[in-house]
Amino acid sequence: MPDIICIGEPLFELNQPRGEDIFRKGHGGDTSNCAIAAARQGASVAYVTAVGADQFGDSFLDLWRREGVDTSAVKRSPVAHTGLYFVTHGPDGHVFSYMRAGSAASRITPDDMPEGMIKGARAIHASGISQAISSSAADAVFVAMRMARAAGVLVSYDTNLRLRLWPLDRARAVIHAAVSLADIVRPGLDDAMHLTGLTEPHEIVGFYLAMGAKIVALTLGEDGALIATREKRERLPPVKVKLVDATGAGDMFDGAFLAEYLRTGDPFAAGRYANVAAALSTEGYGAVAPMPRRAEVEAAIEAGRV
Repeated sequence: MPDIICIGEPLFELNQPRGEDIFRKGHGGDTSNCAIAAARQGASVAYVTAVGADQFGDSFLDLWRREGVDTSAVKRSPVAHTGLYFVTHGPDGHVFSYMRAGSAASRITPDDMPEGMIKGARAIHASGISQAISSSAADAVFVAMRMARAAGVLVSYDTNLRLRLWPLDRARAVIHAAVSLADIVRPGLDDAMHLTGLTEPHEIVGFYLAMGAKIVALTLGEDGALIATREKRERLPPVKVKLVDATGAGDMFDGAFLAEYLRTGDPFAAGRYANVAAALSTEGYGAVAPMPRRAEVEAAIEAGRV
């Protein structure tokens, strides 16, 4: 039985490097990225989603099998397509354009949640995007979270706010309802500022701890991260890297954090590990290709990059 169950939408990626006219093929989708990131750290992982009966769905199934991600709960839709997104790069960083409306993953429902697998796991992970893609997907995530809580399974949630998918008031209501069911909450600073109206990192983690989270891992972009429990807080400094493409860095943090937390039981050790892993993942183009494996992360830590 897999230890970590990730729930959400995969997106086939077409990424145009700076100075090039072509788009390079790749794979994305925040919770798919998280599943692969955790698997590359040695965790046992399954993914719960749906893909189309198309070449992009085939590509994802091949990818997950190569990466050791359990696909037994992945549905194939004969009528809906696998979602796509495009990444371009400009002076202000990467820009995303999506073709995901009506995707197979957006049509998942509570009935698609594998109760036995969820109750047998050690942790489940979902995100704001998992819920933003449709009302039925939002309901499915809530059902999965309640299944997990009833079985004593850890619930991890990344706020991952995408205002192109829903208005802020609705996003805030759904995301914070999900946060209230989560043990581990992983907001990014920009998301948290929109969702909470706060700007100071310590106030933000305090806000989410007050909502019931046991652990808050607030990522701060180029300024590192802040890990907080009700008893302790630790600010993690940025890791020096040669930044190429930040696509998927937050998802890398999620997967690495979960894998290391389940291994050690220490949220601060997990945060330090994930901080390095996420930084390393920005040294190449695309969401999945540059994701480091455990040996690379441990080598960077031993070399003093944390």
